[in-house]
Amino acid sequence: MNAVAERVRAAQAAFGRISLVPLLVRGGIFVTVLAGFALAFPAEVLPGRPLLFLTVAALLPLVGPRRIWSTFAALLTVGGWLLATDGYGRPVALWRLLAIAALLYLGHTLCALAALLPYDAVVDPELVVSWLLRAGAVLLGSAVLAVLLVQVAGLGGETGHQWVTVLGLLVAVGTSALLGWLLRRR
Repeated sequence: MNAVAERVRAAQAAFGRISLVPLLVRGGIFVTVLAGFALAFPAEVLPGRPLLFLTVAALLPLVGPRRIWSTFAALLTVGGWLLATDGYGRPVALWRLLAIAALLYLGHTLCALAALLPYDAVVDPELVVSWLLRAGAVLLGSAVLAVLLVQVAGLGGETGHQWVTVLGLLVAVGTSALLGWLLRRR
């Protein structure tokens, strides 16, 4: 009984040390993941119990950003998008696809930041702002490149699709090579 009381006191002390910035980052994870679910899943599925399930699934990465929950939430978002397009016949819209991809990336990068920040960390807000600015630059560059590649694919007829596929593969290989070089340089 004494051990239980000691754990309760330790939990109360830890709860009292929680600082605002790590709490806001984790709140951003919840909002981002839930917004991704809302965009990905068809509107016919959301009311009722599925919304409760998705809310709990959005809370999981907030609680354990270092664990598998962020991957689970991302796979659930992709599954919802596939359900909406294949199961409910929602047309594939570029804006929705880009928004879901942006929310997936933002949720992932916020989970990475939250994994680095203990609950009681005193963090300069400039750190979070610079982290989000870098994420915004990545999102903007990716969106511009995606729209340009879609435009190129539409102009070339059947060969345009092959050209974009080859270019996409070259970009993926180049990105992998760059990441490998950066890891070896370290």
